[in-house]
Amino acid sequence: MLAVPEMGLQGLYIGSSPERSPVPSPPGSPRTQESCGIAPLTPSQSPKPEVRAPQQASFSVVVAIDFGTTSSGYAFSFASDPEAIHMMRKWEGGDPGVAHQKTPTCLLLTPEGAFHSFGYTARDYYHDLDPEEARDWLYFEKFKMKIHSATAGLVSRENAEQLLIALEPEAASVYCRKLRLHQLLDLSGRAPGGGRLGERRSIDSSFRQAREQLRRSRHSRTFLVESGVGELWAEMQAGDRYVVADCGGGTVDLTVHQLEQPHGTLKELYKASGGPYGAVGVDLAFEQLLCRIFGEDFIATFKRQRPAAWVDLTIAFEARKRTAGPHRAGALNISLPFSFIDFYRKQRGHNVETALRRSSVNFVKWSSQGMLRMSCEAMNELFQPTVSGIIQHIEALLARPEVQGVKLLFLVGGFAESAVLQHAVQAALGARGLRVVVPHDVGLTILKGAVLFGQAPGVVRVRRSPLTYGVGVLNRFVPGRHPPEKLLVRDGRRWCTDVFERFVAAEQSVALGEEVRRSYCPARPGQRRVLINLYCCAAEDARFITDPGVRKCGALSLELEPADCGQDTAGAPPGRREIRAAMQFGDTEIKVTAVDVSTNRSVRASIDFLSN
Repeated sequence: MLAVPEMGLQGLYIGSSPERSPVPSPPGSPRTQESCGIAPLTPSQSPKPEVRAPQQASFSVVVAIDFGTTSSGYAFSFASDPEAIHMMRKWEGGDPGVAHQKTPTCLLLTPEGAFHSFGYTARDYYHDLDPEEARDWLYFEKFKMKIHSATAGLVSRENAEQLLIALEPEAASVYCRKLRLHQLLDLSGRAPGGGRLGERRSIDSSFRQAREQLRRSRHSRTFLVESGVGELWAEMQAGDRYVVADCGGGTVDLTVHQLEQPHGTLKELYKASGGPYGAVGVDLAFEQLLCRIFGEDFIATFKRQRPAAWVDLTIAFEARKRTAGPHRAGALNISLPFSFIDFYRKQRGHNVETALRRSSVNFVKWSSQGMLRMSCEAMNELFQPTVSGIIQHIEALLARPEVQGVKLLFLVGGFAESAVLQHAVQAALGARGLRVVVPHDVGLTILKGAVLFGQAPGVVRVRRSPLTYGVGVLNRFVPGRHPPEKLLVRDGRRWCTDVFERFVAAEQSVALGEEVRRSYCPARPGQRRVLINLYCCAAEDARFITDPGVRKCGALSLELEPADCGQDTAGAPPGRREIRAAMQFGDTEIKVTAVDVSTNRSVRASIDFLSN
């Protein structure tokens, strides 16, 4: 089983209604394809959702792959010793003073387009290439969000059960659930000084005091959890709520969980949300600063003609970015590659020191050592747009009525290592009585949590649907209720086309193992494939699949065997064979199975969200 930390496919809950038509929108109607010609068999109301205990296959090892915007890594554990999580101790190459349990998400292809290397190896090899030679090589970094709709290729269709999608904030939540008190830091106890992560006091004393108060209280609802759950959770009560903010390289993702009795399972209280407020925003702010000083046209030309030197410059900035803190007093020096200095002189006819004097940027100077010298205020200013976006996103979430009563906020992810971010979040949210907590190994929280999630995927028992999902069908036309342009007359009957049949509403709770059965039949004799388009939208009240905001997001495919496409052995006419599809919801991805009712044989069923 692979547990891959990644914000990805969401659960789908299929509802039912006795008013639905037994035939779908015809081929000629808007947004309808001929391959979608299916007829749902609904002579009576569809059955209510059933809940089945999820069946978990047995695997000897769980491997988690964290493919991040800025860095990637892996971890694994054996079923014989699940508590021992193994990781790469040190990747080849790397920067001085930086932990190497992850490697940069960098890919290098040869001039012929063949794979050459990944991570530090790719970055360092590209760096050492001759500038003219480097122009023929293909170097990619921070490209994760560009392949969102691409096929993963980690497992085959035949072994699809070996791949499990783990949502990043959920993985972090599962890991934090296991932590002991000495593995957590409370930002409210920050001591004055440099503001580095290791300089904050542990929350041992405060939580021990809280635990003692709980023991003395005769009316407290002490939450007893199974062995293996961390001390922090043992001191919380059933129903306690907390937020996990996964601050990564490209995005920030938030989730809200509530502890449940009796085994410490988790219930999602509000749909997972996120925004483009990752650490790359600070990098882009630095690039914009360079454009203000040296000119946007020059920076674009330098990146294009001296790509390896540009990588050097970004590495130098990354090293200084990690040392930035709200209490830092001294300025920061950022090394400019010699090729940058030389290239600028040849392009502009004067040196970089002159450019700095002429620019309107007065908080960046030129040092005698040949470096850009930035004041602490200037460096912190680069963080502000991204940090402000994160805080506003958290505040908007906390204002929701569904998440009232939150006691804890866990900051996790690589960007959560930043003292600038930690200080800003604590300053903004600490006054609200929210305890902001950071795990010691904050950059590895998601990776380790994904391994734990792979061992027990049922730990998150209830999730919230992020969108409204459904299909397009025909309904009986009702004058005054349905618009005239949707009227379709077929065989003397009046139908309303393109009706959005809602399966699940946005923010609706969906439980793990929840299953709904729906029957369909082929529209034509000998039909080999039934394809049902799925639609989604953010609104809860969409009426038609042509409404603004409604879009096709995937397709449910039922593959029929040749022997299943002819006369029904039970005597039904050709084309009216019943195919019963069963869909499970509440997991990190939709699971579907199907059976031919007449033969009781399985039908190959799948859902495709990547080909749109």
